[in-house]
Amino acid sequence: MILAIDVGNTNIVLGLIENGEVGSVAPRMATDVHKTEYEYAVAIETVLDFVGVDATEVEGAILSSVVWPLTNTLQKAIKLLTGKDALVVGKGLKTGVNICIDDPGQVGADLVVGAVAALAITPGPVIVIDMGTATTITVVDENARFLGGAILPGLRLSMNALASGTSQLPQISLEPPDKCIATNTVTCMQSGAILGSAAMLDGMIERMEEELGKKAAVIATGGLAGSVIPYCKREIFYEPDLLLKGLAVLWEKNRRDHRGA
Repeated sequence: MILAIDVGNTNIVLGLIENGEVGSVAPRMATDVHKTEYEYAVAIETVLDFVGVDATEVEGAILSSVVWPLTNTLQKAIKLLTGKDALVVGKGLKTGVNICIDDPGQVGADLVVGAVAALAITPGPVIVIDMGTATTITVVDENARFLGGAILPGLRLSMNALASGTSQLPQISLEPPDKCIATNTVTCMQSGAILGSAAMLDGMIERMEEELGKKAAVIATGGLAGSVIPYCKREIFYEPDLLLKGLAVLWEKNRRDHRGA
């Protein structure tokens, strides 16, 4: 059993890989750069206990993080808990994806993992949408080349900014409105949030396909994608565990070269 950890700006997601597949997904933990390796070791052990897994059953670990101050802390926590050295997504890792942006060193680990997972699901070209703290849209072509994409403020981040930056607009729940032409403040904001985000995704997909010169498969993930994707006009495959699936693929590609395997 392999422990897969995806560290985002807001949440940390833990998954368990069995026989190359994501066997189960544990409850999310809040991302906190102030916690020590001992605190994280206890937190991870508690989460594993919650899903009925003993830390001694963990044979290895793979870690993807967009919060670099936490990477070393979590590596130490995993070592404390399991006695294993975690494989970290970064430079030198075999991915099968050719990064073709201006500075390959700038690409986030989460974007690489998402691209790897998407290509394991469908041949390219594929557009990958991840709706979390930020919304990222990335493009991988039929030759497994990571071409780049777009980064937008995340849906919840945008709505929080709207409420805090205006005097009369409240915080709202991200529920879909009954219609686009809403008739009160809350449903107007929900229309903009849900239907506006769906329209934005449809438009970005169309523009990216125009630049590619061909149609692409589209895969979405992230905590907020499930609220928006159903309202897109474009067919989009929703995979909530996309990044954990990508970590499973990367583990299989690199485990023989990893001393902690």
